[in-house]
Amino acid sequence: MSVFELIDIDKEFKNGRNVEKILKSVDLKLKEGELTALTGPSGSGKSTLLTIAACLQKKSDGIIKFNGQDISKESDGKIRNIRAEKFGFVFQQAHLVPFLTVKEQLELMLDTANVKLDKKDRKIDKVLEAVDLSNHKDSYPESLSGGEKQRAAIARAIIHDPEILFADEPTASLDSKRSKEVMELIKSLSAKLGITVLMVTHDMDMLEYADSRVEMKDGQITAVE
Repeated sequence: MSVFELIDIDKEFKNGRNVEKILKSVDLKLKEGELTALTGPSGSGKSTLLTIAACLQKKSDGIIKFNGQDISKESDGKIRNIRAEKFGFVFQQAHLVPFLTVKEQLELMLDTANVKLDKKDRKIDKVLEAVDLSNHKDSYPESLSGGEKQRAAIARAIIHDPEILFADEPTASLDSKRSKEVMELIKSLSAKLGITVLMVTHDMDMLEYADSRVEMKDGQITAVE
C-alpha cells in the first residue's frame, strides 16, 4: 500500500531570463513501512525531490498525496502541522541545538508536535533506549561522538511517532563503521515502528538496507528496483 505519492512533480528555478528545470514530471510511490533509497549523481535532483516530498520547499507543479489525501492544496499552516506531527527528518549533519541536552532536544520536539506532558518522560526514555543513548540523556552535543550525535538526531526525528522519515545523506559525515551502525538503527526502527523511510544516499554500501531503490539522472527517475 502506498502511504505517500508524488505525481508529475516539476521544479523550476529562474535565473535571470532563463528557466532551469531541476525536476521533470517525477512520479514516486512510497510503500508503508519500507525503506526507499534515492540515488544518482550529484546534480540529479535527488535532494531537491526529497525536500519537496518533505514539504520543506515548494514544487512548481504536480501533486503530493499523503495517506490518499492531496496535501498540495493545503494551507501553509496545515503543512507545518503535518511536518511537525507526521514527518521526521535526519540530515547529513545532526543539527543539534548546542545549548540543549539530549533529553531537552527531544522535549523540544515533543512540544512542537503537541505531545501531552504526562507522556513525555516515558517516550523519551523509550526512544533513548532504542538508539542506545540512555546514558547520554543529560549530555550536551559537544561531548558526543559523531555517531552519537547522529543517533541523537534520529531519536529526535522519531520521538513523536512520525509516519514518514526523510533522511538526506544520513551517513555522509560518518566513517564506515558508524555509517553501518546508523543504517542498522534506521532499518531496525523502521521495521519495529512501521515508519516509511525515504533516504537520499550516494554510498552504494548503504543500499543493502533498502527495500527498494530509485535512481535519478538529470531531474528524472531512470530506474526503480
